[in-house]
Amino acid sequence: MKKLKAIFLTLLSVSILTACQSNKTSGEAQANSDEKSGKKIELTYWYAWGDKIGENNQNLAKMFNESQDKIHVTAEFQGTYDDLQAKTQAAFAAKNAPEVTMNEISSIGVFAKSGMTENLTPFVEKDDIQLDDFNPGLMGNSYVDGKLYGLPYLRSTPILYLNTTMLKEAGLDPSGPKNWKEFEEYARKLTVKGKRVGISMPADIWFFEAFVAQSGGKMISEDGKKAEFNSEAGVKALSFWKKLAKEGIIKVPGGDEAGVISKQDFANGRAAMVFSSTADLSYMLSIAQEQKFDLNTAFMPANDSYGVPTGGANLVMTAGLDKEKQEAAWEFIKWMTAKEQTIYASKYTGYLPSRISAGNSDEMQNLYKEKPQFKVAVDQLQYGHARPMEEAYPEVVNIVKDELARTILQADLEPKKALDDAAEKANSLLK
Repeated sequence: MKKLKAIFLTLLSVSILTACQSNKTSGEAQANSDEKSGKKIELTYWYAWGDKIGENNQNLAKMFNESQDKIHVTAEFQGTYDDLQAKTQAAFAAKNAPEVTMNEISSIGVFAKSGMTENLTPFVEKDDIQLDDFNPGLMGNSYVDGKLYGLPYLRSTPILYLNTTMLKEAGLDPSGPKNWKEFEEYARKLTVKGKRVGISMPADIWFFEAFVAQSGGKMISEDGKKAEFNSEAGVKALSFWKKLAKEGIIKVPGGDEAGVISKQDFANGRAAMVFSSTADLSYMLSIAQEQKFDLNTAFMPANDSYGVPTGGANLVMTAGLDKEKQEAAWEFIKWMTAKEQTIYASKYTGYLPSRISAGNSDEMQNLYKEKPQFKVAVDQLQYGHARPMEEAYPEVVNIVKDELARTILQADLEPKKALDDAAEKANSLLK
C-alpha cells in the first residue's frame, strides 16, 4: 500500500511539473505558432474626439497596418477625454483594457501611480529614442517620479480665434489684441447688442489656468499640497472675467456643452472671438470658408506676461501586457510619434508638431507660409506650462469650475471669497 502511494505521489508531482512547464511555455509556443502561420498580433487603440481628430486617428492606424505585416491595430473612438479616462479605468479593472490609449496629460500621473500604465523608459533606452527632439514645452506632463510614462502625441495650447471680417468692420487690427486692456477694448467694440458679443467663453479650467499664468500665478503649489489659484493672480483673472460678463461684452455659456456652444456662437457670427484649442484649427478654417468670413489666430492676451497651459494627450501603454503585446504596443507608439506621423497629424488637425524636427521640416515650414494661422500655437509654446498632475486635481478642477460659474452668475459674490472657498475644499483633497 505504501509502495502504491509513493508511486501515485511521484506521478502526481511529475504531472504538476509538466503542467507548470506547459503553462510557462504556452505563450511562447503560441507566439511561435502565430509567427509561423503568419497570424498578426492584434492590438486595440482607444482615442478621444471625433471630426478631423477622429479621422486623423483612423487614418494613422490604417497607415500603420499597411506599413508592416506583423501587427494589426484596431482604432476605437471613446468620446471626450473624460469618457476615455473613465472607460479605460473600467476596462483595466475588468482586465480587458486596450493595449494603447491616449492619456489626457493631467491624468498621466493618476494612471501611472495607480499602476495602469507602463513605464516606457526601458523601451526608449533600448531603441535609443532621441527625446530631445520632442519639444521641451510638451515634456512636462510625460514624466512621473522621474520615469517616462507617455510620449507627446496630439498636443495643444489654447489660442484666440478671430473673425477678422468683423474686426476690420469695427476698425480693429486683424492681428488681434496683445494684452488684457486691448482684449477688453476689442470685446467692447465688437459687441452689437442683441446681435453678437465680443467673445463667447465658457468658464473653462484650461482658460482660467492661462489667465492665472498671465499674472504670474500657479494653480497648485510646487509640492502639490496646497491650492494657489486663490492668490492675487487668480483673483485678478476671475475679477476680469466677471467685469466683462457684467458689462455684457462676453458670453459665458454654462453646462457640459459650454465649449461646443461657444464654438457654435463663433461659427454662426454671434461672437467675434473665441478661445479654443489649436486642435480645432482645421475645423475652424473649414467653417470660415463655409460661412464666408476671414479667420485669424493669435496668442492668448498677456497681462504681466504671456502664459498658457499645454493640453492634449500623450500615447501610453497599459500595464500587465505579455512580452509579445508589449513589443507590439511599443512599435505602434514609436511609429505614431515619429517625425513623419507628427507632420501628418499636425497638418491634418492643427495640433502642435510635438517633434522639433517635424516643426522644422520643409513640409511644415511651407504650411506656415501658406497658412500662418498654424504657426501661432507653435510660437506661443515658449510661454507654455505643464498642467498639474496631482491625483486629486480632477476633483479640484470640478470645484474650481463650479466657483467660476457661480461667481459670474451671482452679482454679489466676490471673486476672492469664491476662490478662497474653492481653495479650502481643494486643500482637503490635496493633503
